[in-house]
Amino acid sequence: MEPAGRRTGWQIARRLHYAARMSRPHAPDPLLLDRLGALLGPQGFVTDPDLVTPWLTDWRDRYRGETPALLAPCSTAQVVEVVRLAAGARVALVPQGGNTGTVGGATPPADGSALLLSLRRMNRIRAISAEDNAVIAEAGVILSDLHDAAAAIGRRFPLSLAAKGSATIGGLVSTNAGGTQVLRFGPMRALVLGIEAVLPDGSLFDGLATLRKDNRGYDLRQLLTGAEGTLGVVTAAALRLVPAVAARAVAWVGVPDPRAALALLRRLEERTGEAVESFELVPDNALALVLRNIGGARAPLSEPCPWNVLVEAVGTAGGPDPRDALEQTLAAAIEDGLVVDATLAANEAQAEALWALRESISEAEKIDGPSLKHDISVPVSEMPAFLEREREQIEARYPGSRIIAFGHLGDGNIHFNLLPPEDAPRRPWIAEHGAAASALVHDRVAAVGGSLSAEHGIGQAKLDEFARLTDPVRLNALRAIKRAIDPLGIMNPGKLVPLASGGEDQ
Repeated sequence: MEPAGRRTGWQIARRLHYAARMSRPHAPDPLLLDRLGALLGPQGFVTDPDLVTPWLTDWRDRYRGETPALLAPCSTAQVVEVVRLAAGARVALVPQGGNTGTVGGATPPADGSALLLSLRRMNRIRAISAEDNAVIAEAGVILSDLHDAAAAIGRRFPLSLAAKGSATIGGLVSTNAGGTQVLRFGPMRALVLGIEAVLPDGSLFDGLATLRKDNRGYDLRQLLTGAEGTLGVVTAAALRLVPAVAARAVAWVGVPDPRAALALLRRLEERTGEAVESFELVPDNALALVLRNIGGARAPLSEPCPWNVLVEAVGTAGGPDPRDALEQTLAAAIEDGLVVDATLAANEAQAEALWALRESISEAEKIDGPSLKHDISVPVSEMPAFLEREREQIEARYPGSRIIAFGHLGDGNIHFNLLPPEDAPRRPWIAEHGAAASALVHDRVAAVGGSLSAEHGIGQAKLDEFARLTDPVRLNALRAIKRAIDPLGIMNPGKLVPLASGGEDQ
C-alpha cells in the first residue's frame, strides 16, 4: 500500500466515496425499537397510526413520509440517549417541532427508514428574567406561550408570525424564522443568545449562557441556528427579550404601487425613528382571496387599492405616542399623493382585525387551491421594480396565470406566488409547468443578487434549485461542515445540504 502522502486524487476520492457509502443510515431494527420503547415509555414511544399519521405530512400537503415510530422525549437527557442509540445503530432521525414549515424540512422520508423525533413534550420555560432581558425556553415551547410568559414580566419576545399558535421554539431556531418584525429586530438568528443541542454522536452542547459578548472562536450557536436539524437536535434556546409595548398604532394604507409603498416606509422612518416595527405589503388580489375564503374578513378601505401596506408602530413607557406620529405622517402622505387612502385602528380589536387580513393570506391561498410558492428576497431598493417587472413578464409567459406577491417589503422578503390560470386544472398545470416556472422566478431573483430562500429554509423542496443556483464554494463548505459534524449522515438526511454529483455526500 502506498503512503498516504503519495496517493493520487482519484484514490483519495474513491476512499471518500466508499466511506460515504458505508456511512449511509440503516433502517431501524427491532432491537433498537425495543430499546427506545423502554427508554421513552408509552407516552414517548408512539406507533399508533392514528397518533403518528398527522405528523407524517408537511403543512402544504406536498410531502408524505413514513416512520416505524414517533419518538417524543420529555427531557434533554432522553434526547441524548435517543441520539446515542440511533448513532450506534446508524439510524436516521428527523427532528420535528410544530410541523408548520413550508419546505418539507420536518417530514420523514417516504421509505420509512428514519425515526421521527418530536420535541413537543419538551415545553418548559426554564428561566426568564426582566433584569437580563432573556428567557431560556425548551424546544417544544409554543411561540404564543412564550409571548404570554414575556408579557407577564413586562417584556416581550419580538418575533411573530401567522403560525404563532403552533410553531415551536426549536423549529423557529432551526429554520432561522423571520416573521413580521424582522424590519426592526432581525430574524431568529439575531434573537438567539445561546443554544443547548444534542450533536449527532449523542454529546451535549451546553451553550445556554445569556452572554451578549462571547468571543471564543467559531460560534456554534449561529451554526446550529438555521441548520434545519441537519447538525444536531436543538433542545433549548436562550432568547433576547425587549421592553413591553406601552402603545401601538396599526394602519391599513392603500397605495398606487410598490414604489410608493417603499417611499412611504422611508418617510415613516424619518418621522418616527424606530417606532415602525412592521411594514407588510399586500396586493389587491391577495386581499381579495382573504375576503373570499376567510369567514368574517371585511374590506378595510371603502374602495379597493391596487396595493396596500399594513403598518404597525409602537411606543414604550414614557416614549412618544406612535398613533399621533403615524396619523400625521399618513395625512401628509395623502396630501402629497403618495397614499390613496388609509384607516387607522381605533382600538385593539380593530388592530387585530387588520392583522388577521395579512396573516390569513397563506390560509386563503391554501383554500383556493395549489399554487407555486416562492419565498424570495432581493435588495430592498430593487423590490418595487422587481415586483412590477417580473409580475408582468411571468404572467405574459404563462397566459392566464396570476402572481400574488405579499410580505415583508421593509426587509426585502416577498412571498412571490404563482397561481395557475383559473380555467386550468391546478395540479396538472403545476405538474406540467411548475418546475420551469419556478426556475424562471429563481433565475430572475438571482440576476438581481437575491435569494431563493428568505425565511422558510431549503428543506427538501428547494434542494435542486439551491444546488443549481448556489456558488460551488458555498456548497462545498456546507457539505464539509455536514461531514465533519455528522459523519454518519443520520441527522435529517435529504434536507438543506444538496448531494454532490454522484450522490456520495449525506
